[in-house]
Amino acid sequence: MFGGNSNWRGPVWFPVNYLIVEALERYHHFYGDTFKIESPAGSGNELSLDQVADLISERLISIFQKDTTGYRPCFGGGIAKRYDDDPTWQNLMLFHEYFHAETGEGLGASHQTGWTSLVVRLVRERAEKLTDFHNI
Repeated sequence: MFGGNSNWRGPVWFPVNYLIVEALERYHHFYGDTFKIESPAGSGNELSLDQVADLISERLISIFQKDTTGYRPCFGGGIAKRYDDDPTWQNLMLFHEYFHAETGEGLGASHQTGWTSLVVRLVRERAEKLTDFHNI
């Protein structure tokens, strides 16, 4: 009854994930590096809350990044193939309403620039962290 990738029990919803990332960053600011949790669950890896936030951010960003074959998970397959194959469409980003939990394919409305464009903040902050790291 609730299996698969149905609305609230499976897909990746950006606003929820964004709020989790933001909360983890805030809690890390309070607790610091000494407070660690197991992430991913069952892995035995102990990470600080900012490391978990970074891990989630990287996974969200990867939905839009090209892999080694030039494929972006957010475009899925089939009719959306033109976004990967046609040079006219390759740099067009669609901010879908939500994303398939296993494939990353964009689902629902493709004009959710209000909440799914939150990925831009995650990309900017990741770039800033890398820049700060390299300037040390």
